[in-house]
Amino acid sequence: MPQTIKLALLDDYQKVAMRLGDWDRLKKRGIEIMVFHEPFSSVDDAVQKLAPFQILGLLRERTAFPRALIEKLPNLKFMVLTGARAASLDDKAATERGIPISTTPGGGSNAPTAELGWALLMMCARDLAKAERLARQGKWHDGIEQMVVLEGKRLGILGLGKLGSRAAHYGKAFGMDVVAWSQNLTPEKAEAGGARYVSKDELLATSDFVSIHLALSDRTRGLIGAADLAKMKKTAILVNTSRGPIVDEAALIAALKNRTIMHAGLDVYDKEPMSADHPFTKLDNITLIPHLGYVVEESYRHFYDGTIKDIEAWLDGKPINLLNPEVLNKKPA
Repeated sequence: MPQTIKLALLDDYQKVAMRLGDWDRLKKRGIEIMVFHEPFSSVDDAVQKLAPFQILGLLRERTAFPRALIEKLPNLKFMVLTGARAASLDDKAATERGIPISTTPGGGSNAPTAELGWALLMMCARDLAKAERLARQGKWHDGIEQMVVLEGKRLGILGLGKLGSRAAHYGKAFGMDVVAWSQNLTPEKAEAGGARYVSKDELLATSDFVSIHLALSDRTRGLIGAADLAKMKKTAILVNTSRGPIVDEAALIAALKNRTIMHAGLDVYDKEPMSADHPFTKLDNITLIPHLGYVVEESYRHFYDGTIKDIEAWLDGKPINLLNPEVLNKKPA
C-alpha cells in the first residue's frame, strides 16, 4: 500500500461534500482527498482523471462504472458506493480485480424522495413551473391553461413498495382514489399498501395521474412505451421519480408533442445530467427537475459519514458493508 493514499470523491455537484463530512478523520490517517464537482465527459476522461487514486467515493449512480472503466484504473484498490446498490456499477469486474466495494446502507427515511415526488405531482397538476415564470414576466393569469384539482381524481401507482406506499398515503390524504399495479403485486399486498389492485391496462386507461415507483431492472426497462402512453387519458399526467429508462424517452417526447397525454413531470432521465438542448427542454407541457429525490442535507450527511466509516474499516483491514463479500477470497490484481 502506498505511503500516501489518494481518495477521489465524485460528482459533488452542489459542492457540499467537504462541509457535510468529517473528513479530518481520514486526513489524520494520511489520506489525500480530492473532490470532483463536474461529471466526466467520457470513459477516457474518467480514466485520465481517476488513474492516480486508490479509493473512489461514488455518489449514488451519478457516474457509471462499467468494466471498461474499472479495468483501466491501475491504482484502484477500494470503492465506496453511497446507498445500497447501483445498476450502473459493474461489481463483477471489480471483484475480478480483487477490489472490494463497500456500501452505506440504512439510509433512514425515504421521505425525501417521496416528498419530492408528491411536490412534483402537485406542480404538474397546476403547471406551477409555468405559472411562476409568467408571474415573473408580469403576465399574471395570462397563459395559465392547466387547472387540475387532486381531490376526487384517480392516482395510479406503478410499484407499491416503500415509496409507492407513501404516494398512496399522500393520495388518500388529498381525497384521491388510489389504484396500483406491478408485476409482483397482489390484491392483498395492494390493500396493505393503501391502494386497490388493478391491471396495468386498467390503471393506465383510467388514472388521472400515473406515478412511477419501480426499481430499474430488465423487467421494468421500457415498461412504459408508446402503446402504453396511447392507452392513457388525454388529460392524464405522468410522473417519474424512479429511473429514466423505465419510460421510453422517445415515446414520451412524441406523446407530449402530440398531446396524447396532457403533461409529464420528471426527476430522472436516460442520461444524467440531462443536456441543455435535450428535446424535453423544448416542450411546454413537461416539468423538469434535476434528480433531486434524495438530495437533502440529511441524506448527504448519512452518505458521507458512511463513506468515512467504510474507509476506516478498510484501512484497518476489516472492510464492512461489502457489496461483493466474495472478493475477500480473491487476491488483488
